[in-house]
Amino acid sequence: MNILLTGAGGLVGSALAPRLAAESHTITRLSHSQPWPELAAHDAVVHLAGENISTGRWTPERKERIRDSRVQVTRRLCEAVAKFAQPPRVVICASAVGYYGNRGDEVLREESAPGAGFLAEVCRDWEAATKPAVDAGIRVVNLRFGVILCATGGALAKMLTPFRLGLGGVLGDGQQWMSWVALDDVVGVISNALANETLRGPVNVVAPQPVTNREFTKTLGRVLHRPAVCPAPAFALRLAFGEMADALLLASQRAEPAKLLTSGFSFRFPKLGDALQDALG
Repeated sequence: MNILLTGAGGLVGSALAPRLAAESHTITRLSHSQPWPELAAHDAVVHLAGENISTGRWTPERKERIRDSRVQVTRRLCEAVAKFAQPPRVVICASAVGYYGNRGDEVLREESAPGAGFLAEVCRDWEAATKPAVDAGIRVVNLRFGVILCATGGALAKMLTPFRLGLGGVLGDGQQWMSWVALDDVVGVISNALANETLRGPVNVVAPQPVTNREFTKTLGRVLHRPAVCPAPAFALRLAFGEMADALLLASQRAEPAKLLTSGFSFRFPKLGDALQDALG
């Protein structure tokens, strides 16, 4: 396949590009400065670009950048590819389980309703921004990523220093559900989605065994051979991170990869301990 890839330098894109090349695909890396409507036809588009949401407080200006980098850029891209003389067969676009908001113990499948709050609204509008491609008859896959486990980027990388110093602990009361997924499985899902015609619309890209934050903390401490007995109270997290604390650190999302399991996708790392061992070498 000839594949158009955005966000190639990000956490997922930097792992995906070598995998696609090894599978004999031809990759075109797309930057915002390129004239999108003039791009040559491609068989597939994988759109992963977007402003990092976990760095710094969510000021009004930052929230606008986060929204625009997802919603507006996705809409422009999908409008452009829909006008190609030969449109791509599939557009794979990033999204997140933040779509569901804070849902306690509820099991969340792809048909579950969206939640409330800034991040949920952004994810809802982000997925809706792919409509021009859907209307053009292109198969669209919206990948709702959980917490992606990678030692060099994302949430896990930020946790490692305090945990290695013996200062790790539960966030809030630790009862919130964390839907996680190994980076290797994320890459596998995207590779599979390029060819699997049965996958379309929202897809929960999460491991089949979500855990509470308390269980995640205990498992990470065990893998690192460090105690994890220094909790971070909810009020302290809110003081430090503001609105982002409730959306990213304290929200509970118990997502299930229903579509992936139905499609026959096989996870390399269905268990958290194995995924952490692999991520941390």
